[in-house]
Amino acid sequence: EDAKYEGSKPFENLGYEKNESLRMGVHVFSLALAIKLWNEPHYRKSSYAADVRDNFRNVAVPGTGFPLSILAINKNVTIAFLIFLYPLLCLVAAIGHARRNKDELFKLAYREQLLAPRDWFSLWRINSRLAAWHSLVTRSTDAKEPTEGWHEYAMENKWLFLQKGMKLGVAVSPVLSQPARLCIKHRNEEGGLGIHFFKNALNGGDWIIQEVMENHDDVAKLLPNDAPLSTFRVMTASNMYRIGEARKTEKEDVFPLSCVFRAGRAGASTDHSSILFDVDLKTGTIGRGTTNAQWYQIGKTLGVPWGPPQPIYYHPDSQTKVSGLKIPDFQKRILDVALHAHKVMLPRVPIAGWDVVLSKSNGPCLLEVNLSCNFFRGSFDESKYYQFIHSYFSFCQKQQDQRQQAAAIN
Repeated sequence: EDAKYEGSKPFENLGYEKNESLRMGVHVFSLALAIKLWNEPHYRKSSYAADVRDNFRNVAVPGTGFPLSILAINKNVTIAFLIFLYPLLCLVAAIGHARRNKDELFKLAYREQLLAPRDWFSLWRINSRLAAWHSLVTRSTDAKEPTEGWHEYAMENKWLFLQKGMKLGVAVSPVLSQPARLCIKHRNEEGGLGIHFFKNALNGGDWIIQEVMENHDDVAKLLPNDAPLSTFRVMTASNMYRIGEARKTEKEDVFPLSCVFRAGRAGASTDHSSILFDVDLKTGTIGRGTTNAQWYQIGKTLGVPWGPPQPIYYHPDSQTKVSGLKIPDFQKRILDVALHAHKVMLPRVPIAGWDVVLSKSNGPCLLEVNLSCNFFRGSFDESKYYQFIHSYFSFCQKQQDQRQQAAAIN
């Protein structure tokens, strides 16, 4: 099996100098980039640091129980972590790798974990740093307010995303135009308690009102009866605006990186509680399942596994076999929906994570897009990915240099 994901052949290709150097260069540079961007504006928050703290509130290194936001409390703490604690954590991870792969050398495990890790968290941070830097160096120079000038990065706003999708004819989840205002009351509360009013976003309010969609039969048969709407996370990449201006589209302008089926757990409200099943991009065949739930155990230390879990082939709540099954019309109903949306909605954004749903009443449609996205431990073409990231890092550096030179002249 050649898939690249956390725990799969962790030392593969370390002997090949070109691939190894590229992976190491991208990872180490991205760590330095986090410090470089620390106080810079971010498209979601007042600064990159504020966005990191917000995203790390519910994430902990497995077994520690401490939210990683503690390590981002200020710049000096983060620098100290990278210099002293990060190598120690890599050492512990390398020991775990070496124990699980008895035929591998410990020094190779440590070198990989320190300089070119494959765990989902490290890959997520590379993608997030690229998004933060790229949005910054391509932001409109005329922007006056913190929320202005971020071009397609504004699509992480769920309402702006749905509005633009509807305008461009992209298959987005349908929105109810009526009622203009909604009153929700608890059946047993009295004295004015338990009553809530919501104004529809279509009428200038803050609330997007939608019917609850059900899984299409092709998806529902893979899940327990009370599972939530379960999505496919499709990662796509765009080369369309790397030089800063629109150009004629070509075959590789927008291409898929990975796909993961998030099979919701029994009784859950959303598929944030799910088993993550890898999906083959070429065939639509569902592969092994896994989870990254061990990274979200805040306050728990005992009994939390350090390394990646064993592969999962059956849904644990229904014992239905999921791995090995094929999604009908996968290219048309899943991949093409995400690829088309990336091309017409946010061509200037390098990487996007789309939540695609096969619904019973509305067919294939998009719930939202995530631009600081992660692979959810899905497989991907590692060489192509790192070459792509490296090329965009180079582009961002040139853009930044040009802006600084222009500012110095003015």
